Amino acid sequence: MLEELKPDETELIGSWVNVDGEVDGDENCQRIQFLINEKLERVGKDWSGWEALFRDPSDGRYWLRTYPNGSWHGGGPPALICLTMDEARKKYPQLF
Repeated sequence: MLEELKPDETELIGSWVNVDGEVDGDENCQRIQFLINEKLERVGKDWSGWEALFRDPSDGRYWLRTYPNGSWHGGGPPALICLTMDEARKKYPQLF
């Protein structure tokens, strides 16, 4: 079962794994997708669409979904990084 974000978590980093000769996302990739689809509220995205800001309604924390290996095919596996309110405002001033 996929879990909600825990209070002590500050980042989730996905990885590609080989499953029966196919490349697929690991458990963190699946959890990130679950969180952005089911638990987090989308606040906005950057001009490129590759980064998006989300808010966790359960505790108010902001989360940046990004692709740290953007040069990989399809942007590579995703990551969710917790941002402080100040970091979120600085990165996305138009949203606040």
